[in-house]
Amino acid sequence: MSSTDRLREVSFDLRELTLSGLAKGDSNAPLVLCLHGWLDNAASFTPLMQTLNDYQLIALDWPGHGHSEHRGQDAHYHFIDYVYDLLLLFETQQWPAIDIVAHSMGGMIASAFAAAFPEKVKSLTLIDSIGFISAKAEQTTEQLRSGMLSRLKLKGKRKPVHPSLESAITARRQVSDLRYQDAKLIVERGLVEYLGGVTWRADSRLRNTSPYRLTLEQAKQFIKDIQAPVQLIYGDQGLVLVEYGLAEYGPLFQNFIAHQLPGGHHIHMEQAEKVSSLIQSFIENAVEV
Repeated sequence: MSSTDRLREVSFDLRELTLSGLAKGDSNAPLVLCLHGWLDNAASFTPLMQTLNDYQLIALDWPGHGHSEHRGQDAHYHFIDYVYDLLLLFETQQWPAIDIVAHSMGGMIASAFAAAFPEKVKSLTLIDSIGFISAKAEQTTEQLRSGMLSRLKLKGKRKPVHPSLESAITARRQVSDLRYQDAKLIVERGLVEYLGGVTWRADSRLRNTSPYRLTLEQAKQFIKDIQAPVQLIYGDQGLVLVEYGLAEYGPLFQNFIAHQLPGGHHIHMEQAEKVSSLIQSFIENAVEV
């Protein structure tokens, strides 16, 4: 196995914070950027990166996740701020338009980024993610109240400490549909030793309730403004929200195709070879409209 075929650690200094991640492939090959979901990390793309060849692959850890830095103590994890993280990454690395593969929350961030910065996205593959979490305008005040109270509730709360890796894997599987081997990949990258055991690296503030939501009209406008070709790959046992999103957002894309595969929310881990094949075919054949 050559050095370019192995996964390697990478980091990116955005001046405001440093992002970490995993990379594979020749730096001269076409770049594909992989963006994970909420409370996951770059390791969720490990199976895909081992089967998707002929590209330079970079899987990021979002701020507060995996090995990336946490935001400052006076900051929070607003959805829109992740879009700015992507913009900074593109600017500091001087990347041209590239192909993006994004799972779950990463798909929502990438969709907003593709809408606002169409010149930076060649194609977008969404993994069990379509559209945005939205709320009715009349829920705005209650959403703000819930978000502020969740911040207060977090004050002084300590992260759980697990006696072992196995204990942490079990805990993660209890709140997801992850297979053991997939949970192990994500959990191993997401732990740090603490008090004779292990605890989560992820910033506790990631669990705060968002103080605001897009309205459905705002969410639809983002989708309408995406110019790049978009592919959705989703599991037949994945998020229920995806079926809703297909009906609500699917017709709004300018260039869109969807593939359903047997599997759950982390379909890119469960069926890495099939998903890799769909991504490669899409990137090679996608034509901007």
